[in-house]
Amino acid sequence: MSRTAPPIAIRRLGAAEARAQRGALAAVLAECVESGASVSYMPPFSHADAEVVFDEVVTEVEAGRRVLLAAFSGEALVGTVQVIVALPPNQPHRGEIVKLLVRGEARRCGVAAALMAHAESEALLHGKTLLVLDTCVGGVAERLYARLGWTRAGVIPRYALYPDGTPCDSVIFWKALQASADHAEADDGGNTAPQP
Repeated sequence: MSRTAPPIAIRRLGAAEARAQRGALAAVLAECVESGASVSYMPPFSHADAEVVFDEVVTEVEAGRRVLLAAFSGEALVGTVQVIVALPPNQPHRGEIVKLLVRGEARRCGVAAALMAHAESEALLHGKTLLVLDTCVGGVAERLYARLGWTRAGVIPRYALYPDGTPCDSVIFWKALQASADHAEADDGGNTAPQP
């Protein structure tokens, strides 16, 4: 993205908007897999395959089990992340961050950090005070999460594969959100809703 690109706007997508953006969401995922990201899928992985993935995500969004966020530069969808909010009954306070994806042209522009900030706010709105995620060791995402205040819990060797079949060690991160919520309450008298 050029320096004159429109500012990034993050939106939570309901089921209807997610369906309308299905092609753009699929394009982000397909590009990330093609560029070698370890995000669950292996080649051959087509745009049509990515659309099927987001059909399943929309079902989860519609059922209230998952939050889907998208980053827009003007009208162009350039990134996305999901928060799984439906977890077992003994973990009502926990959520999971999955599939933080940003198009190549929009990287190093603050898109991933903006998506993560909104994901944390959405998690708090769903009553979540603990978030977890995993990512490949040594990648850009690992450095991002550390910079955003996530705590490194440990590494699982050979946890997943890169699209080329190379094993990927994965690092597990966690973040407690209650301290952030307490801080926000002190600052604004208890209004912890994200600002528009």
